[in-house]
Amino acid sequence: MTVASTGKAMEAAEDTEADDCSINVAVISSQTDAVLCLRMGTTTRAAMDRHLPQIAKELNRLLSEDLGAEDDSEVRELVRKGTRLIDLTNRPTPETPTFGTFLYLRDVALLTRRLLWIYSERNGLDAP
Repeated sequence: MTVASTGKAMEAAEDTEADDCSINVAVISSQTDAVLCLRMGTTTRAAMDRHLPQIAKELNRLLSEDLGAEDDSEVRELVRKGTRLIDLTNRPTPETPTFGTFLYLRDVALLTRRLLWIYSERNGLDAP
């Protein structure tokens, strides 16, 4: 009985890990939309900071997928740009001016959206 219970727990843990690593086109589209709807004059730095970890995480997930960078120089350049953006040394810090954080968020959201489109096309999914 204990072995079966442990097995089920392990299966559930593996399913959760798989869900955490999968690309959810609708969720990522929604997140990029939310970031791109932010307006500099009406969005607080705290609101920007709340979006930052999740949008960077989604970009990182997309960068770990096979997007065809080996065969396409434009995709390769987008992957390079994404890798630079998510590098911790390039992310906004508390000392970064609000406008800098705003621009960074938009850059990450726009690039995430482009890579999501490429991912969707390569995997036969509906475009975001």
